[in-house]
Amino acid sequence: MSVNDVAISGAPQYRWSCISLFEGGGTASRQSDDPEDFADMAKTAILSWVDFRTSDLEQDLASAGKLWFSESLISALALSPRNLYEDLNTEMGIKLPSIQMGAAGDIEVEASFTYVLLKNNLVLSVHRPQVERRYASLRKYADTILKKIQATPGWEDRLTLLLMRLIETNNDRNFDHLRQIEESSDALNKNMMDPNTPRKVLGGQIYTMKHAVIVYLDALWETVDVIRELHFGDAELISDSPQLLENMSMLAEEVNRHISLTENMSDMLSSGLNVMQSIYNNQLQTWNNRLTTAVAYLTILGTAALVPNTLATILGNTAFNMNSGDIGWYLGLLVGSTALAVIGTLWWVRSVGLIPKKTENA
Repeated sequence: MSVNDVAISGAPQYRWSCISLFEGGGTASRQSDDPEDFADMAKTAILSWVDFRTSDLEQDLASAGKLWFSESLISALALSPRNLYEDLNTEMGIKLPSIQMGAAGDIEVEASFTYVLLKNNLVLSVHRPQVERRYASLRKYADTILKKIQATPGWEDRLTLLLMRLIETNNDRNFDHLRQIEESSDALNKNMMDPNTPRKVLGGQIYTMKHAVIVYLDALWETVDVIRELHFGDAELISDSPQLLENMSMLAEEVNRHISLTENMSDMLSSGLNVMQSIYNNQLQTWNNRLTTAVAYLTILGTAALVPNTLATILGNTAFNMNSGDIGWYLGLLVGSTALAVIGTLWWVRSVGLIPKKTENA
């Protein structure tokens, strides 16, 4: 048995499981690697939930559903990536986005689908082992859940209640990952506050976080689309009970609240990216100002050295026939010309703005 077929507790488990509710309130559950083992049980029950776990979702979906559902329904969902809802009157199917994140500290977000196929007495869920944890908890209490549903008179109501429980369980686990994203965002903010964090590293972390938020938001929007289709699609298999439809609306509202929270986080990340860019631009401007000031002072120093050197070179020529008696006016000329050159150069570099002028508040 592969690693994918190992339960959270470490004990081996079958890929197929079935929990059925019978007339009179009795329940039965069975696990197997062959769905034929409980095909009769599902047919005689008034409501059954069959759960299938597979690592090759697209390939195994057809074989998973052919025992109870038509090929046209399965292909309509499997072959159209953006098709989340398909209603064929006597049977229907939806795709629920199931969000997964990496280990602690990893902000990689992946969204896969849980396929849910329905007919009048059966709900079949097909999903990858990576999202097994959320459904394992639901299977644990499935007997109690089905016994409560048994009190509902109409089969449409029973089917709708079980479907809503599956959606709610999937949503709750999806919402848990928002907390992980927030924790990773807090760690990112800490890195942004550290001036020693390399900008290249920080830029990559911001992009990864932004991408994770986008994937998460896209999955939530798809969830809202599925719930709205169930609510307003007038499917024959979905109950028309005002109370159940109101509960379905509450599921959509809860997803919308988490969408708002996630969008706020996205805005904060965008603001952080803008702040980072502003800090980077300010640093560049500061270095540019320092370089300009250094060039200005080097210009002054160069002028101070160049003028007396030029005069000394010219007057040192034998054509001027200077002697020791000329040393007084010669030194005065060098010092005076140097001072005039420095003052003139300083005035010029300040006038063109190479050296900022001191203000009264400075």
